[in-house]
Amino acid sequence: MTTDSPKPLAGLKVLDFGHTIMGPCAGVLFADLGADVVKIESVDGDPTRRLPGFAAGFFATYNRNKRSIAVDLKRAEGQAIVHRLVKDADIVLENFGPGIIERLKCGWEDLRRINPRLVYLSMKGFLKGPYENRGALDEVVQMQSGLAYMTGPPGRPLRAGAPVIDILGGVFGVVAALSALHERDRTGEGQKVSSSLFESATFMLGAVIVGSAVIGGPMPPMPARKNAWGVYDVFTSSDGGQVFIGCTSDGHWQRFCDQFALGEWRDDERLSSNAKRCDARDWMLPELEQRLAKLSLAEILEKCEAARVAYSRVGRPDELSTDPHLLAYGGLLATAISGFGGGPKVGIPSLPVEFGDQRERLGLERQPPRVGEHTDEVLRAAGYSDDEIVTLRASGVLAPVTSDQADTRGAA
Repeated sequence: MTTDSPKPLAGLKVLDFGHTIMGPCAGVLFADLGADVVKIESVDGDPTRRLPGFAAGFFATYNRNKRSIAVDLKRAEGQAIVHRLVKDADIVLENFGPGIIERLKCGWEDLRRINPRLVYLSMKGFLKGPYENRGALDEVVQMQSGLAYMTGPPGRPLRAGAPVIDILGGVFGVVAALSALHERDRTGEGQKVSSSLFESATFMLGAVIVGSAVIGGPMPPMPARKNAWGVYDVFTSSDGGQVFIGCTSDGHWQRFCDQFALGEWRDDERLSSNAKRCDARDWMLPELEQRLAKLSLAEILEKCEAARVAYSRVGRPDELSTDPHLLAYGGLLATAISGFGGGPKVGIPSLPVEFGDQRERLGLERQPPRVGEHTDEVLRAAGYSDDEIVTLRASGVLAPVTSDQADTRGAA
């Protein structure tokens, strides 16, 4: 892929019923990769647009590069719009609770009759089994799967600091849908595929399950674990900064000792192997903490770089907006976060993949859409006349045109 060439999924048409995170995350992956993704919202818009606090960034993050139509799917006329759009769609994705999409006449059985080549991606809380009709949230399955147990200290389960299971469920959904498209090339037929929150969480914990079997009991939470490496910890500098350092080989350890003037430890038989360093952590770590606490953060980072060990300053997510590595080659996309399509912009991380010999990143083609911003153009392309669109809007099947959309159309 080059800057001027079509993106990998160019030509694919996706109808996106996603909301909150898991569904929109799958949609933004398709969109970033070049598919024409049409987000189907209610006439009031995706509720994620109005979330406060921690969730205020959800919509802008997971809805770039999409077009939006706003339709009342509780009305037969709104359902008819989807049925017309699905005739030439490749993928439909949804993450409604059990039974909701079927009541809207947009479930798999409804749509496969219209388009037998359709790939229908359903993202739920659980795959087939006793739990499949339960609702679920990212935090629920982090608790249920044991991920929260593994993350927090003993007796204090702690969810991860980002919606990791929602995101992973969306990614696995895209893997399933693209696999079904490949199979369609052989069979000529579409199919329904599913991903889920709970099974995504359990997939992440496979090694922990095996570890429990090996030791003959439950693995302790990460804060209470027996470390697999002698130095694999967070240290505090003299000026209050924090840095993680990991020495995962004997070579790391020797170079670490050389850079930090720990020659006596490098030659100490008690620390001559990783296994011995693990056994020595009770006395070694407190002394190492004291020695590093005499150095500034900059000094520690410089020495770690010279030692070629795994290390990083402990940062905050807001600091990523000025990260020189992300800024260098398209790692951040200047995305509108106020009014969607306008207002201030924030650098939101791009899809973490590269393509081709030039290592091209996938960019921002469209800002996150306003509610129903592309309704008219999408419906016209599907064969609706201007008079039909006016009638549908007047009857409330379509969201009203906002003032900024009207201005844009007038300018065009």
